[in-house]
Amino acid sequence: MSNNGEYFIPINEVVKRLDVPAYTLRYWEKQFPGAIRPVTGAGNRRYYRGDTVEKIEAIKSLLYDKGMTIAGVKKILHNGTFNAEKNIAKTPANTGKKDVEISALDMGDIESVIKLLNQAKSFLD
Repeated sequence: MSNNGEYFIPINEVVKRLDVPAYTLRYWEKQFPGAIRPVTGAGNRRYYRGDTVEKIEAIKSLLYDKGMTIAGVKKILHNGTFNAEKNIAKTPANTGKKDVEISALDMGDIESVIKLLNQAKSFLD
């Protein structure tokens, strides 16, 4: 997302661009304090830098398009793999392509689920 020469973007503009409610942005600020840091102006109005809006857009895509949880996105931010995931997140989840790239984090999650399913199966047997 290009910031069109705007250095600080007010929250109402970010809400329009990303089509999310303002309370969702404020919630994400609390959940991802390292990634989303608005600058507050007079009257505690929130203003976002262009790069912060791009991070918010990537977070939104990971949550909504990829179906990740907040904990999963926090893990990505903590591991430092956010930039790689951000590039993957820009591709919609249902593109109709049969060859879908699965990130290492997703493979780890899949392996964990398989392990849990095998444990549940052995418990039921």
